[in-house]
Amino acid sequence: MAFARSLMLAATAGLYMTAGSFAAELTVYTAVEAEDLKRYADEFNKDHPDIKINWVRDSTGIITAKLLAEKNNPQADVIWGLAATSLLLMKTEGMLEPYAPKGVENLDPKFIDKSSPPAWTGMDAWVAAVCFNTVEGEKLGLAAPKSWKDLTKAEYRGHIIMPNPNSSGTGFLDVSSWLQMFGEDDGWTFMDQLHENIARYTHSGSAPCKLAASGEIPIGISFAFRGAKSKDDGAPIDIVVPEEGVGWDMEATAIVAGTDDLEAAKTLVDWTITKKANEMYNTGYAVVAYPGVAKPVKHFPENLTEKMIDNDFEFAANNRRAILEEWQKRYDSKSDPKG
Repeated sequence: MAFARSLMLAATAGLYMTAGSFAAELTVYTAVEAEDLKRYADEFNKDHPDIKINWVRDSTGIITAKLLAEKNNPQADVIWGLAATSLLLMKTEGMLEPYAPKGVENLDPKFIDKSSPPAWTGMDAWVAAVCFNTVEGEKLGLAAPKSWKDLTKAEYRGHIIMPNPNSSGTGFLDVSSWLQMFGEDDGWTFMDQLHENIARYTHSGSAPCKLAASGEIPIGISFAFRGAKSKDDGAPIDIVVPEEGVGWDMEATAIVAGTDDLEAAKTLVDWTITKKANEMYNTGYAVVAYPGVAKPVKHFPENLTEKMIDNDFEFAANNRRAILEEWQKRYDSKSDPKG
């Protein structure tokens, strides 16, 4: 069904395009939200009306699996909007065409693959944070935590919800970042202690903050943009940026090795890192790759970008399966049922 759904999206992609002849057509695989695709194509075609984009869109997991299955017979020309950890798996498999887009030096270095030339470039990021309900906290006599380690204190037992990393990208960036910040042994020890205080693990990255906002739980480990939105809606929450630093993940772009139209693919990827493109990404993300572009988001923590760790995406990608298996073995007993 997922494959058929993707093909249907690709077949109907022409509806997004203006009529006329095209010098080139590109098949673009993406996990970008479906409602954003028309806007992405429209903005690109304002500058490059001669290149038609045929979208193949699905969830991150399905698009990643599809790309890997097509390794020996690639169908995509460009990947525009897929998790960096997924692209790193493909980089390891030799599936990406290394390319330094024009103007790549203008991006925040955190958003550029470390190889030279880079195999992928980042677009936007979502960043971990803690949502603390001040009303519920006061009722229970809880002080707002200041650090990740604070969350292991006995006073918070049963008062914390976080996402399951097997189903949530936000949950995985939390776990991966703790292993990087604290080291492997101390990272698992921290999670053992945190587990004692966890009420349950959700299958959504935004749910813990939403639950904290509604007062169901005092503390939700989630991501900052969700917290800012909830606070703007009137929820009595503070958005805590833990002192040790915060994990993050990003959507990213790459050229698929073996594309039949490398020049058109390079033209598209050049455009995806422009200031104009980053202004477009800023509609749905508070942190984007191009410095100085992001408009202030009300209630978004001012120091958050400073606290983003120097994320080792290769570590996260290469160890993803082992990390998730270990996490599930240790902590899955408190996970919500899969609905």
